[in-house]
Formats: sequence, structure tokens, C-alpha cells
Amino acid sequence: MNRVEISVDESLGNIAWLAKLESFALGVLETLQKKDWDISILLCDNATIQNLNAEYRNKDEPTDVLSFELGETIPEADGKPRFLAGDIVISLQTLYENADYFKVSPDEELRRLVIHGILHLSGMDHQTNDVSEPMLQLQERILKEKKEEHILL
Repeated sequence: MNRVEISVDESLGNIAWLAKLESFALGVLETLQKKDWDISILLCDNATIQNLNAEYRNKDEPTDVLSFELGETIPEADGKPRFLAGDIVISLQTLYENADYFKVSPDEELRRLVIHGILHLSGMDHQTNDVSEPMLQLQERILKEKKEEHILL
């Protein structure tokens, strides 16, 4: 069984749709046939993600999503292995800006970022944001496959 832990930066206040976010992330893991994975998702503001982007990527600017791959397998108390995939950080401010810029709903953009983060934790990467990138093609296929699943609606 996969597990998703969600945290919210205190600057964002209370968010009512966290259970839907967790369910969507679990569904993506299932689609990718991941078993016994643990991931965490942090929802934050631009200041928080900009600090992380500057510290870990030497880019002193906000971004929409960051993934920090851990990739460690540890035994649980019962001896079964768990895969600690890593952490995904999503700026809700940039998410809304991007949704407006790309003329998509914030819900679609959030689903895209969750998929994107999980693909990075799966070891995938892309050199550009060109739609011909295999990772981005897979991202859009999963997004299309899960078009009826909503987080914000």
C-alpha cells in the first residue's frame, strides 16, 4: 500500500481539499504501478519555494514544483520493505499564475504538477519543457487518463 503525507505551509491557512489531493496522488502511483511507496507533498507560497529553489538549484526565483528524490528502501516493523520516494513541493501562488498564463483551470494545473513531481521521484527527468520530451508526454497521457478526477472542484 502506498502512502502520501501532505503538509501545508502555515502562510496558506486551512485547505479543504487535502483528502482529494491525497487520493489523486495515490491514484497516480497506482497508474505507475508503484508499490509500497511513501511520498510527501508540501503546499507552500512563492517565498518558500524560491528559498528552496535558490538553495538546491541555484535559481533565485519561484517555480511551480520541486521534487527531492530520496530513493531509499527501509524495512517496516513487520520486515516488509517500504520505498521512501521523496518529497514534492508545490507553490500554490505559481500554480494559479501558470493556470492563468496557460489558460487551464487551477485544478488541471495542480493535477499536472502532482504527476510531474511523482514522475521525477520515479527517476524520470527532462532537459527542456518541449512537449516532445518523453517524461512530459507521459505526464500528459496520465493527465488525460485522469481527466475526470478533480482535486479543487
